[in-house]
Amino acid sequence: MSGPGRESQRVGILGGTFDPPHAGHVAAASACRDRLGLDTVLFVVANDPWQKSPVQSVSPAEDRLAMVTAAVDGVRGAEVSRIELDRGGPSYTVETVEELAKVARDRGEAPPELFLIVGADVVESLPTWYRVEDLARLVTLVVVVRPGVDAPKHLPGWDFEVVEGARIAVSSSEVRSLVAEGRPIDGLVPPAVEHCIRSRDLYAVPR
Repeated sequence: MSGPGRESQRVGILGGTFDPPHAGHVAAASACRDRLGLDTVLFVVANDPWQKSPVQSVSPAEDRLAMVTAAVDGVRGAEVSRIELDRGGPSYTVETVEELAKVARDRGEAPPELFLIVGADVVESLPTWYRVEDLARLVTLVVVVRPGVDAPKHLPGWDFEVVEGARIAVSSSEVRSLVAEGRPIDGLVPPAVEHCIRSRDLYAVPR
């Protein structure tokens, strides 16, 4: 039950381009949910991934949203958020975090405790993020590392947790390449995501 006296929710934010979402995304969300006792993990689909869109082609936002919706169907605690699509323009994580807190306040709820989930490969780029100092004050950073990979020991300015993810070696770029080459992607994406890719004719080489 919501209300002024309600305990704060523990909410994970897994944002990204998701072009496409793959098995590693789902595994990371589930690992963080279990390890940190999260009530919800929000898959936040970027409207305009401003650091990627100038240098690579990005699928339409509604296609990426449809794939994420397919990916998380039936995954306990996972929800899809179109907050950045509805806001429009470049997608800045700090603005999403601020908006989530505002929505809770407007409902008379306690602001959620927010956990920003990123892969270990993203850590080096964090200083380039928009208003990163403000973001660091608003969230706990969760760094997902692969088994056997050294976890970061110091992240100045951040409260952070480290979660060991599953042994799933896959990237969105790899999936896109395999589809374009007509090769199988079994096991790399959830079956519902593969169906979505095929039905929407995504990543195929133009005829």
